[in-house]
Amino acid sequence: MKKYIPNIYSKSIYTINYEKLKSTKLLLFDLDNTVIKPHEKKATKKAKELFKKLKKEGFNVVLFSNSPKNRVKKVAEYLEIDYNYFSLKPLKYSFNKMKNKYNVKYNEIAILGDQLLTDIIGGNKLGIKTILVDPISKEDGIFTILNRRKEKKILSELQDKNLFKKGRYYD
Repeated sequence: MKKYIPNIYSKSIYTINYEKLKSTKLLLFDLDNTVIKPHEKKATKKAKELFKKLKKEGFNVVLFSNSPKNRVKKVAEYLEIDYNYFSLKPLKYSFNKMKNKYNVKYNEIAILGDQLLTDIIGGNKLGIKTILVDPISKEDGIFTILNRRKEKKILSELQDKNLFKKGRYYD
């Protein structure tokens, strides 16, 4: 069950204490329901300001999404950050690609996302710092809807074992 438990659990990407991530060099942000709603085409000005601030503080910031290139690229260009599309999370291939591209160690990477079955498992398998945020919308894509059903069962089991509770944030 440990593979499902994030290192940090925060309400959103805007409530994370990034000061506690100073040893982290690379921040991989999931796109859908982490940065923008699943069917939106553009990020908010608030998101753009956050990423600008994080880059200024010395973080490498990447949109790290399972979505197709045309969707991820447009948002990343607006945010003025790098991107990796069709990441196939939770598989390790794209995590390794980013590790090598930015010449960092796994313990210098954090993945921020809204799904246990992609973002959290993928990062935990490799020893990457995992940060779970609540989805920004109840709307999901078709594959995510299926994952959410499995996730709901896992969350219930984690709560029953007093290992993790949705809505009980920690850093």
